[in-house]
Amino acid sequence: MILAVLGIIVTILVLMKRLADAGIDLAGLNPFLWQRRRKWKAKLEGNPVYQIDSPMDVVALYMVAVTKMDGDMTKEDKQRLHGLFIKDFNLTQKEAASLMISSSHLLGNGEEACDNVAKVFEPSLDDFTDTQMQSSRELIRKAAGDLSQRPEEVHQIIRDIDKVFRSTNKTQNW
Repeated sequence: MILAVLGIIVTILVLMKRLADAGIDLAGLNPFLWQRRRKWKAKLEGNPVYQIDSPMDVVALYMVAVTKMDGDMTKEDKQRLHGLFIKDFNLTQKEAASLMISSSHLLGNGEEACDNVAKVFEPSLDDFTDTQMQSSRELIRKAAGDLSQRPEEVHQIIRDIDKVFRSTNKTQNW
């Protein structure tokens, strides 16, 4: 009886080895492994703007977005943003330049971030405080410059950000 059980186990192991050598992996049938792989694939292949978990980085992204909405940034726009990053985020010259470059790179053409404002803010929204939300609104408006000369998309982004911030409340400074 024991020899029969051992024979069955050895036979199963040999068959599994032959299937693996043939390219058939039975580990793929594991539902837990499948779910974990699916989550990692979605994270790996997804847009990085949906992974930003720092409030400062999200606000910087939208400051760049409202500035670039009507085309590339002018020299004055870059200087204004750089000054806002230094003054309001308390960054050094180098850190402010790095933040502007990374925000501009993450933004890309801006469609994804502008069409899904709530989804972009989702990972970092719990870390925002009431004062940070208020200062974020002001910073994004400052970055946009004269709103009367900006396209409707900028106004829509500002409205969407206000809507996202109205859905939560807290208190603290940057």
